[in-house]
Parts: sequence; C-alpha cells; structure tokens
Amino acid sequence: MSELTATASCTAYAAVVEASGEVVSQGLLVVRVAWLAGLAGDLTARLIAARWNAADLDALESGVGLDGRVLPSKGWMAVRRLGWGVGPAAGVHVCDRVMRCAQEQAARLLRLALHRRRLVAAIVATWPENAGARTGAEWDALRALLPDGVSAADIRNRTRQIRTYLDEQEVFPADLTDLEETPNVAAQIVLAAADRQLLTLQRTGSHTARLRVRLPLVESPASAKDWAWHALPVALPPTVPPQAALRTPTLRVAKGRVRVDLPFQTPIGFAPATGHVIGSGFDWGLNTLLTGVTGQLADGRVISDGRPFAYDASGICAKLHRLRAEREHLAAKHRHMEELLAGITLADSRYVALSTACQALGVEHERLCARIRHVNKALAWSAARWAVDQAAAAGATVIYLEDLATLEARGRNAKANARLSGQVRGQIVEAIRHLAAKHTIAVVTVPARGTSRYCPRCGEGTSALKHCPAPDRLDERGWRWAWCPACGLSCDRDWAAAERILSRGLLGQNATRTHRSTGARTIATVVEGNVARARRTRKPTRAARRARRTRADLHPRPAARDRAKNRPTPKRPTRTSANARNNSMTFSRVPDRRTVPAPPPTGDGQRPAGHAPKPGRRQPYRTGHVRNSHHRTGFHHAKATPVLTLLEHGNSPGQATPVRVT
Repeated sequence: MSELTATASCTAYAAVVEASGEVVSQGLLVVRVAWLAGLAGDLTARLIAARWNAADLDALESGVGLDGRVLPSKGWMAVRRLGWGVGPAAGVHVCDRVMRCAQEQAARLLRLALHRRRLVAAIVATWPENAGARTGAEWDALRALLPDGVSAADIRNRTRQIRTYLDEQEVFPADLTDLEETPNVAAQIVLAAADRQLLTLQRTGSHTARLRVRLPLVESPASAKDWAWHALPVALPPTVPPQAALRTPTLRVAKGRVRVDLPFQTPIGFAPATGHVIGSGFDWGLNTLLTGVTGQLADGRVISDGRPFAYDASGICAKLHRLRAEREHLAAKHRHMEELLAGITLADSRYVALSTACQALGVEHERLCARIRHVNKALAWSAARWAVDQAAAAGATVIYLEDLATLEARGRNAKANARLSGQVRGQIVEAIRHLAAKHTIAVVTVPARGTSRYCPRCGEGTSALKHCPAPDRLDERGWRWAWCPACGLSCDRDWAAAERILSRGLLGQNATRTHRSTGARTIATVVEGNVARARRTRKPTRAARRARRTRADLHPRPAARDRAKNRPTPKRPTRTSANARNNSMTFSRVPDRRTVPAPPPTGDGQRPAGHAPKPGRRQPYRTGHVRNSHHRTGFHHAKATPVLTLLEHGNSPGQATPVRVT
C-alpha cells in the first residue's frame, strides 16, 4: 500500500484569540496573516540575496556541511548546518519557528536553482558548432552530462535562454547567477518546518478541522507579548475523505481572504510501472479534446478492440475562446487607459474620471480571468474523470498519454498546435494521475513525435498517412481524416494516433522511468509496432436465438403450463362508443404525427397544429458521441462516448485482423 498526497485549498473566515476569547473578524485575520507572511518573506528574500552566488551554490550542491556531515533533506536544517544565518530587522521580535519556515522556503528555492544550474552548465559545455541543430555525437555528449529525467523541452528552453544571453553579451554565462536574477519569494508562510510551538492541527469532524497558529498582533512585534495564539476553524471540502490524514498547511492571503493550503494523504494501492497486458491510450486530438482506444498485449503484438471513444468539448471550448477574446479586449483597453493616465497630471480635470474607469476595467479583467480559470478547472476534471472511467470499465491497468513536453508548435501544424496549447492539457494530466491512483491505474507518458504521421497498421517509415477532410474527399488536403494508401486504412486521424500511442506504451513499457521526486512515469524510448483490430463477440440476433430453441421451449407441456397459470386471462377491452368516451384509448389507424405535409399558410388563418415532416430530411440517429451520455460530463453541451465495459477479445490472437477500407 502507498499513499496519495493531494492539497485542498480551504478558506478561514474568522478566528478566536485563545488568551482573551476575542473573536477576530475576517478582515483583521487577513491583516495578521499578511503580517506573518511578510515577516517570513523578508527573512527569505534577504537569505537568498546573500547566497545568490557561485561559491554558496557550490557549497549547497556539495551536500556536505561545515562540520563534514552530510546535509539533511530538510531545508532549514541544511541551511543551518552550512552556517547561513539570518536575523530579523532591528527591534523586531520573531520566534525561532518563524525563522525555520523562512529558511525552509529559501532552501527549496535554492535547491530548485541547482537543477537549472546543472542544465545550463551541461549545455554550455557541449555547445554545438551549428546553433540551429545538434549532431548525433553532440546529443550523446549532452545526454551524458545531464541528470536523469531531463526532457527535450527543458533542453530546448535553456538553449534558447543561453542563446539570447550570448547574442546580447557576446559571451557565454559563467553561472546561473549571471543568467537569472534572484528568485522571487511568494507571499506565504510555509509551516512545514514548524512544530507545536508555532501551530497545531486537529481534525474535529469528517468535514471540519481546527488550526491553532501564533500570529503577530502588530506589524512589527517588539516582544513575545505581541504574539498570540489564534484558533482558526477550517471547513474541509468534499474532496477530502474522512479517512485522510491531514498534514501541515501553508498560509497565504489571496483576494482579501486567508487561504489554507492543506495537504492530505489517502492510502491507495500500488500501480506497477511494467507488466501491463490491457491498457488505454489517449491522444490530444484536433477533432476532439481526448480520443482514446483500449487494447491488450498478446504474443508481442498489440490488439485493439476496434472501439474508439472521444470526449468532445467543442462547445465549452468555444465559450473559452469567447471569454479569452473578451479578456484580451479588456486588457488592451486597460493598458490604453494606463498610458493616458501616465501622460496627464493629478491637477488635470480628466484624471479622476480616467482613474475610476481604469480601476473598474482592472476589476472586470480580474473577474473574467477568475471565470476562465474556473471553467478550465471544471473542464479538466470532467475530462479526466471520463478518461479514468473508460479505462476502469475496460479493465485497463495503465493509461498512456502524449508527453506534453515534446509537443511544440512548428512547421505546417504550428497554428493547430498553438490552438491546442491554449487548452488545459496540463491540468487534465494532473487530474488523470490523481484519479487513476485511486483506481490503482498507472499513468505513463510517451513521446508525441510522429503519432499522427504514420499508419498504425503498416509501421513507421513504410507508409505515411494521408490527411484529408473526409473519407469521400481523399484527393483534397485536410487534417480531420487519415487514409493509408498502402493498406487502405481509413479512420479518424485522432483514432489512428491513439492506437499508435497505445502501441508505443505497451511495447516499450520496459523502458518506463519514474521521476524520483514527483513520481511521474514516462517512456523516452520509442518502440514502434503494428496494431491489429479484433472482431469483438456480438450478441446473437433474434433469428439465431430462435434457431437455438428446442421444441419443448416453444411448446411446453400442458401440466407445466397449467401450473404456471393461476389466474384467468383478462378480457381485452372493445372499442365501443362508451369505452371511447370513458377511456383515453386511440384508434390504431390514427397516426401520432402527420404523414403528409401541412398546407402552406394562406394568410387568412393560423397554420394547422402538428409537425409536418419536411421532404428530403434525414431521420435523426444516435451515434457513439452521445449528448448527455451515461457519463456525467459536467457540461450540458459536452459530448462524450458513454462508458461501456470492454467485451472480451477473440479466443486467440490469430483472430485479430487489420481493417482495410477502400
């Protein structure tokens, strides 16, 4: 058994001073928490500014303190063992636990800088002769110096950063301190380094908790008398289960409220990284938000059941595009008013009106940004819940996704990739990992390069897919449909890409690597293989069921029939005039809708009631993309494939046959 760690953001609306029993309102509580975060943030900023140099970073990277002992994993203890002390301003009293929290936050920022420092040093040491592209030998030399788990996106971003510095300064940066400024310190108090002398946390109910923390009573406390214990009742959201263990929170002030970022741990089962037989692969599609398939690994080959499922969020994405356009319009107007205000003085008669309008636009812009974030979050969790439900219903033990770090807008598909980058794919991945862990399902990312280029039936390099608008327009150029000239495969482009992602995951699962700190699993080695579609067993038809019936089933014996019947058969009502008046029965010959078009209106009166069928109009039918399907998508205009259980594949892998559509 392992533990799943998540964070719930709660709000503290009031507090009680334990010594006097005074009830602290929300406004006063916000001020006192801001004072505490300000004291800790000032200590953190001064500590980082004093140690932002190559010598101190070398000492931290060595992992050995002044006394020759190995530095501990806790940041504040490592900082103290290195002798990096920091004290409050003159005349300000801060307890040792607050200094611990400040040192812990500083140590975390400096240790993050060490990772970026290693990347910069490795790229500078292996700088290619041609800045536009590296050769195979140059890539091998760079990979040998880089730490494990570095993605191609990190290398690309750091290379661009160094190239920009080289163009401006005409010399390579000597260290990370030359390339970057001092890191910014967030206005928060990390209480993970504190103990009971600064805070206590106790769960009082299934959805309530009580947080006791020492807060300053003034902005610059001069002694211990200016500090007091405050009891903050915290209402836990429904996402925190009753059996979860609460951990030390982080306090911050956001939008006039005290936010309590409360981590909690839930026991879950362990999902192995390898040994998977049935898995689900999902593609970040161009036609839909998510397109997935399910398949199994049998005798070294991947067999799909031939049933794709998609999450179409085109309706909510259109709403998001409209909100983003409105946000950009408000931002442009706000910048224009700021420029006008900068060009006039306070004595100008127009200053008050412009200042009021500029402030109103700023408030409206923040409100619109909050609305976009809320919709993005709801969409991400809805899509993630649907994807995990599909995998769980199919009996899959692993979910394969495209690696977001390998996706970049370039070439002919730059516009489409840029549009996809505006979606909430990162939030969806985090939500899928969280929900899949509860179902003991592993989540692994695979390289995204080439998933939509080659046919999943013929293999890589042998035949490239031809993208066209529709299956009946194969001679035109498009992006929605995929057609293979070699084997005749004709299917949705995202469906073919999802099958290729599934193949890369199941065939290359032995190359799965787990990140040491985050626990994220990824496959960097591309292992290609063909995917076959198996014919699933279907329910027998009515004629087949009738053919299997015996004579005894069709004509039971009289004794058994008499025993089964213990009451007389009711008489069928006749359609007499009395029954027609008393009952609401209608004559079978009367249609429930018109069979002929209604006469056109002449202008003398109203059109006769009833629906007139229009000639040439198709009858509506239900497809796999069902509006308001069995799954709770969370949006009334989102379409998603209903969650269905995976039927068993054929009796042997030999029954799997590729689909050829000509």
